[in-house]
Amino acid sequence: MRDGHLKSDEFFGAENFPTMNFVSTRFDSKGDGAFELGGNLTIRDVTKEVVLDVVYGGQMVDFYGNTKAGFEISGAINRKEFGLTWDAVTEAGGIVVSDTVKLAMNLQLQKQ
Repeated sequence: MRDGHLKSDEFFGAENFPTMNFVSTRFDSKGDGAFELGGNLTIRDVTKEVVLDVVYGGQMVDFYGNTKAGFEISGAINRKEFGLTWDAVTEAGGIVVSDTVKLAMNLQLQKQ
């Protein structure tokens, strides 16, 4: 039921907006393996600039001879800025959905 609700028009409207997109516009070094990634995030046909923190975790060669690099990416967005405005309150008065959505990604990229 939860997944169906998230796909509905009250949240992501997956039938009309089947994808979310991020297009990077800049990648700046902050020193010591830390970077700042800026770009345009589109959710529900609303595009906003977001800035994410990136930490370079290093690189290695795997068992098959492929060079891979690891990154940790984090940040936060306000869901309401993207048209995700559904709200509810529990019987005890607690908020069901926070306005702030934390983003956390671990990426492993392979050199081609």
